[in-house]
Amino acid sequence: MSLLDLVGWVGSAILVWSLLQTRILRLRLINLVGSLILVAFNVGVGVWPMVGLNAVLVGINLFYLRSLLRSRHSTASYAVVEVEPDDAYLGYLLGRHEGDIREFSTGFRVDAPRSGEAYLILRAEETVGYVLLHDAGSGVAQIDLDYVTVRYRDFTPGEFVFRTSRLLSDKGYTRVVSAPGAAGAYYAGIGFERVGETYQLDLAPSA
Repeated sequence: MSLLDLVGWVGSAILVWSLLQTRILRLRLINLVGSLILVAFNVGVGVWPMVGLNAVLVGINLFYLRSLLRSRHSTASYAVVEVEPDDAYLGYLLGRHEGDIREFSTGFRVDAPRSGEAYLILRAEETVGYVLLHDAGSGVAQIDLDYVTVRYRDFTPGEFVFRTSRLLSDKGYTRVVSAPGAAGAYYAGIGFERVGETYQLDLAPSA
């Protein structure tokens, strides 16, 4: 097998691998890499229709990547809706994601009675995450569950509950505290600071 053939096989494998991704940002990035490699390969072997096809895929991926990255912190792209903790739709989501929740939030029980407050995070008509919390006293909102669906796990939709919407500060909260053992990179990325085993965010006063 020649080096050029190897490049073609690698590019094809990466392209197929990209289609197996469930995270939308990761899918686009990997597909872009595979398409670029296949552009180079097909130029090398002189198969111009395939050069054109993969060049179009490169353009499509760049377009969607730009759109995803520009909208990841945009209030125009996401909405936060407060629901009752015992809301039927929320219960359906918790049941659907139960296995994933158990893996990443070991202290949360899907089948336990729910109280406190609940917020759905929407992107257009799709629910991309939800947050459950309770009043811990002294102006502290204690997070019980902060879940992001797999497709949007490379993003930080929880920030629209904690930082952007002002829903919590309007209720008199001055600080948000994560559950113990929460994912540090996620919370650090939206402005939380580590305090012991938790991450905490001081909220801006309500206007």
